[in-house]
Amino acid sequence: MARVAGVDIPDNKRVEIALRRIHGIGPTAATRIASQAGISGNPKVHEVPDEQLTRIREIIDHEYTVEGDLRREVNDNIRRLIDIGTYRGLRHRRGLPVHGQRTKTNARTKRSGRRTVAGKRRVMKK
Repeated sequence: MARVAGVDIPDNKRVEIALRRIHGIGPTAATRIASQAGISGNPKVHEVPDEQLTRIREIIDHEYTVEGDLRREVNDNIRRLIDIGTYRGLRHRRGLPVHGQRTKTNARTKRSGRRTVAGKRRVMKK
């Protein structure tokens, strides 16, 4: 397995798909990194020469914030919002949706698990 930015990327996947395993690199960034490294045709990771893998590591190290640094930066931003008492910080503190989504229905992952609603029995017709 190749190791890029502290993450083992799988050898049996295509380069652009394997790079997405790194936190902070999505489809667009993966395509851009592969083209900057001079990789064409989207080969599998084990088919890529070592010098191109080294080039991928350099590009990610110099141009992208990934993994631990990115997680720390996001947590610091959330902590700052909470500390200064903004509405978004309050929503983070209470564990509710932050970006204006509805909460009467459809906020189960942020609030709690599935709940059974009483009084919704089906009436059987004769």
